[in-house]
Amino acid sequence: MKQLSTKNKISELDNYCYFFRGISFKEKGIFNEAKNSFNKISKRFKFYKTVENYLGQIALEQNEFKKAISYFKEFEYLETANYFNIDQGKVNHNLGICYLHLDDYTKAEYYLLKSTEIQEKENDTLMLIGAYGDVANLYYNQFKDNLALPYFEKAYRLSKKVKRYDLKKIAALNLAVVEENNKNFEKAIEYRKEAEKWNDSLTDQNKIWAVADVEKKFAIKQKQKEIEVLEIKNEIRETQRNGLFIIALLLLSIFGIGVYFYRQKIKRNKIILAQKENLDELNATKDKLFSIVSHDLRSSVNGLKSSNSKLMLNLKSNNYEQLDELIHQNAVVANSTYNLLDNLLNWANQQTNQIFFQKESLHLFSILKQVEYNYKPLVAEKNIELKIEIDKNAFVFMDLDSLKIVLRNLLDNSLKYTNEKGMISIFTQNNTTETIQLIIEDTGIGMSAQVIVELLQESTKLSKKNNKEIVGTGLGMQLCKSMLQKNGGKINIQSQEGMGTTIILTLPKQPTNE
Repeated sequence: MKQLSTKNKISELDNYCYFFRGISFKEKGIFNEAKNSFNKISKRFKFYKTVENYLGQIALEQNEFKKAISYFKEFEYLETANYFNIDQGKVNHNLGICYLHLDDYTKAEYYLLKSTEIQEKENDTLMLIGAYGDVANLYYNQFKDNLALPYFEKAYRLSKKVKRYDLKKIAALNLAVVEENNKNFEKAIEYRKEAEKWNDSLTDQNKIWAVADVEKKFAIKQKQKEIEVLEIKNEIRETQRNGLFIIALLLLSIFGIGVYFYRQKIKRNKIILAQKENLDELNATKDKLFSIVSHDLRSSVNGLKSSNSKLMLNLKSNNYEQLDELIHQNAVVANSTYNLLDNLLNWANQQTNQIFFQKESLHLFSILKQVEYNYKPLVAEKNIELKIEIDKNAFVFMDLDSLKIVLRNLLDNSLKYTNEKGMISIFTQNNTTETIQLIIEDTGIGMSAQVIVELLQESTKLSKKNNKEIVGTGLGMQLCKSMLQKNGGKINIQSQEGMGTTIILTLPKQPTNE
C-alpha cells in the first residue's frame, strides 16, 4: 500500500504489489478485494497466467462455475513443469468440480479421473483423499453406488494415514451414508460413531439424530427377525395341536376329519392373506417414510449445515453482501423443509383417519389472498409476477383446512419450478351452477406426459427419486388429490417440458337445497 500510494510509479513494481496483495486477500477469504487487486495487473505481467489461475479459483469459491471454467481451460494443456505455480492435477480437479456443479457428469468424470491419475503419480495423499471423495460423489449423485463405493473406500483408507481430522470425519461419514443406502446398518453405525469421534469438539445435534436413526432402524430389523422366529415357533405349535386334534377326530369320523381340514385350510389362508396384505402395506409405508427422511430432510439439513459454515466464514470477513444472500438461501431451505414436514403430518393423519372434514361455504378470493400473503417473500425474492383474477362473488363448498392444503401445495410447486422473472396466473373460468374451475398457470419448467400420468393415476404410492423426470416425493400431489376427492372436487394437469404447467381444479359449489 505504501508503494502504491507513492507518486513515483513503476509499472512493473506496481504489478508485483497488486499481485501479492491479491494473494493475501485470497488467502484471507476476502475474494472481492482479491479480484479487484488481480484485475489491476497488466496482462503483460510475467506471471499473468498465475493471476488467471487465482481468478479461476476465486470464481469457483463464489460459485461462478462457467466463469471459472473459462479461466481453467487456458491451463488444460500447460506443461506439468512450469514456473507459474500451476498444478495440472489441481486444474483438472477444479474443472471437474465446476462441471459437477453444472450437472455435466460426463465432463466432470473425465476431468476428475484425469486429476486422480496425476495425484496418484505425485503420491499427494491429502489431494488424493479429496480427489477420491469427489469422484465418489460424482457417481453417487448419479445413483451409481457400485462405482462410488470403491472410491469412498480408497479415501477412507488414505485418511487413516493423515492427521487431518476433518478428512477422517468426511471419509467415515461418506461410507456411513452408502452403507445406510445398502441397509447395512451395523457398518453404518460403526462409521457414524467413528465420524463422531473425529468430530467430538462439535455439538452437532443433527448428526446425533442420524446415528440414533440408524440405530433405530437396526433395532427394528432385529425386532422383525425376532417376530419371524416367534411366528415360526407359533406355526410349529399350531401344527402340533392340529396334529393331535386330527388324531382325535379320526376316532370319530373320517368324514368329519375331511370337513374340518377343509374349513381350517380356508380359514388359515384368509388370515395369512389378510396379514400379508396388511404387513406389505405397512412395510411399503415405512420404507417410503424412511426414504423421504433420508433423502429430503438429509439434503435440506446438509444444505443448512454447509450454508451455516459459509455464514461463519463470511461473518469473520464482514462480507455482508454474501451474508445476506446466505441468509435468504437458508430461509428458502427452511421454508421448503417446513412444507415437507407439514405435508408429512397431514399425510400421516390421513393414513390413520385422524382428519376431520367440515364442509362449509367459503369465499374463494379471501382464502387465496390468505395463502398468497404467506408466499409474498418468496415471490419477491424470485421476482415472479403473481396475478390473481378471481371472481370476488365466487363461493365453494369445501372443508377450509383441505382447501388451504391444496392451494398451498400447488402454489408452492409453481413457485419452486418457475424461474426468476417468471409469471404465475390464478383465475377462474367455465363456472357452472354446480362447480367452479380454478386455474393455476405458470411459466415454469413444465413436465413430460409420463410424469403427468404418474401424478394423476389412482394410487396412494409416493413417487420415487430414481430419475430426473420425477422431482420431489410427490407427497404434496397425493395430498391434493385425496383432499379434493373427499371434498367432491377434481384435478387435471396440462403441461409440456419447458412450456410451463396449467393446473385445473374443479371445485364444488354449495348445493341449492342447503
